Amino acid sequence: MTTSKNINTKSHLRHVESMRISPSGAGRIPELKAVILGESLASEENDLVFPSDEFCKQALVSSPEKYLEMYKWSIEDPAGFWSGIASEFYWEKKWGQQVYSENLDVSKGTINIEWFKGGLTNICYNCLDANIKSGNGDKIALYWEGNEPDVDGSLTYKQLLERVCQLANFLKDKGVKKGDTVIIYLPMIMELPITMLACARIGAVHSVVFAGYSAESLHQRVVDCKPKIVITCNAVTRGTKIIDLKNIVDAALLESSQNGISVDLCLTFENKSAMKKEDTKWQKGRDLWWQDVVPTYPTTCDVEWVDAEDPLFLLYTSGSTGKPKGVLHTTGGYMIYTATTFKYAFDYKDSDIYWCTADCGWITGHSYVTYGPLLNGATVVVYEGVPNYPDSGRCWEIVDKYKVTIFYTAPTLVRSLMRDGNEYVTRYSRKSLRVLGSVGEPINPSAWRWFYNVVGDSRCPISDTWWQTETGGFMIAPLPGAWPQKPGSATFPFFGVQPVIVDEKGNEIDGECSGYLCVKSSWPGAFRTLYGDHERYETTYFKAFPGYYFSGDGCSRDKDGYHWLTGRVDDVINVSGHRIGTAEVESALVSHPQCAEAAVVGVEHEVKGQGIYAFVTLVEGVPYSEDLRKSLVLVVRNQIGAFAAPDRIHWAPSLPKTRSGKIMRRILRKIASRQLDELGDISTLADPSVVDQLISLADS
Repeated sequence: MTTSKNINTKSHLRHVESMRISPSGAGRIPELKAVILGESLASEENDLVFPSDEFCKQALVSSPEKYLEMYKWSIEDPAGFWSGIASEFYWEKKWGQQVYSENLDVSKGTINIEWFKGGLTNICYNCLDANIKSGNGDKIALYWEGNEPDVDGSLTYKQLLERVCQLANFLKDKGVKKGDTVIIYLPMIMELPITMLACARIGAVHSVVFAGYSAESLHQRVVDCKPKIVITCNAVTRGTKIIDLKNIVDAALLESSQNGISVDLCLTFENKSAMKKEDTKWQKGRDLWWQDVVPTYPTTCDVEWVDAEDPLFLLYTSGSTGKPKGVLHTTGGYMIYTATTFKYAFDYKDSDIYWCTADCGWITGHSYVTYGPLLNGATVVVYEGVPNYPDSGRCWEIVDKYKVTIFYTAPTLVRSLMRDGNEYVTRYSRKSLRVLGSVGEPINPSAWRWFYNVVGDSRCPISDTWWQTETGGFMIAPLPGAWPQKPGSATFPFFGVQPVIVDEKGNEIDGECSGYLCVKSSWPGAFRTLYGDHERYETTYFKAFPGYYFSGDGCSRDKDGYHWLTGRVDDVINVSGHRIGTAEVESALVSHPQCAEAAVVGVEHEVKGQGIYAFVTLVEGVPYSEDLRKSLVLVVRNQIGAFAAPDRIHWAPSLPKTRSGKIMRRILRKIASRQLDELGDISTLADPSVVDQLISLADS
């Protein structure tokens, strides 16, 4: 993989041109070893993992040359490239002459991104009706696997459309119309994608809230987006644990009404395996049972044609200020982008059975459980439970049961299963697998190799994807069959994406380097604003480096042009793929009556990627105790959710602050990760002795 000498380094293609030589004839980089899929194990010494000739021959993008040809077109003529793809979908009315318009530079006015404006379409129609019309009506759309191994179900595309239409008709009957918001607080049952699609069918904006968030978090989202209706179920069983979702919704709606926002209708699905109707708390006049009303509605429902720039969904993500950000995605560009990224990043074929382990409460569940796969007419596995129940072999039992060919999961799960031992994997066949995927955070090379060698039997390429809630779909990701992989690298940009690495002054850095990861120019899947707060949208993502979208992530690029994500550069912690603002956790801790102050940092965690490490200063005179530590953790669990609970609480009589009162988090990170020889200059602190005090309390 030597770089061609005749490359124009000023070209915007300069960082992908390093792949000019086809993997089959690339040879090996001097002093490095390479491995070909299916022939030998990827070990610490292997820097390149080549796709096999057999895989390349059937791949949608089968060589670096083919990728470069498509990538060059997408960058030099984005309007032509994306309108060509968009034309493959159904539009009630085509967009105008201008395919897209953008301004990413705050110094030139309001940030604005538009794709296919004026075009009328509907994403539900393209997911369901269009597939049925093309002859896929009897193809399985969803396989559902319950928490218990013997509980399952399935829906064909035709059956799924009927269920979606019944709910859409119910929503219309209850006054939900185009532009209204519907909050969805459901676990991974088939009714979750059904509800998303029903909202999209009638032009309503859905906001899925992960059914694990606390009543306080749900209440914040209700107050912000003021939904017409909340859709939930009474309870869910995850592993051996029953979670009373209806109780959480009741508490959230009570708090919302006390803040002036009342919701008049709560549609509740009876999840019989977790809780019976008679055991569910009920509010007459507001609550309705799904099973009592939805099935009585007609199984056909007219489509509401919407403009490509009409909103599709709101998804709240953690922010560094403590208040969740309502990321707003619109319809047309998002539809085209998720469908295209799914197709190419997983080398999708009509015969594939696809399983993504993500919950629809996160962006991955929107783009790569519901919309991306169904737009391609795929068969999707939806799993209600947890990956290690009843034991750590459950994932591979499901893979064998449904003959899963594409398996997409998070590094957290990979590391967890890796720790549990190979025997849970090797007792199952897994012969159906042909492509693996990783999402949520950078995957460390050792976990990559285990995933590749043990789970994939050294024959399945890994699509290690970098993207964000805000980007809508994959931004940097390997295309299986197109080029050699390096364990732990997200490799090269997707079509239409121009990643740049900049220094602190916003200057683009060429060649081998490290810096801030930004994106030049827009792409169809980009989010358009933060709901009700366009100023925050501009400040958070576009003001740091005018002219670019700033991802908030650090990135290195090696001499071959491969991209390596290095994690967050701001105060957002990535726990098991969930982005949690440090300010959110800190405000929860400080709400405890005995906590005076708190500072939260992320630390490396062998399973979760990052763990939450909290420095806590107690109210004067309150002694440290194990009971108090547990009480503080519980406050965070109740206010945000179990996934945000601190892994470690470090007692801090005081915190390292500058004379202006700013907490020096850099020092706290070094103490938390025990990098005490890298504390750096502490002379700017108001009281440098605080540092030694914290170090002495590190193990208490």
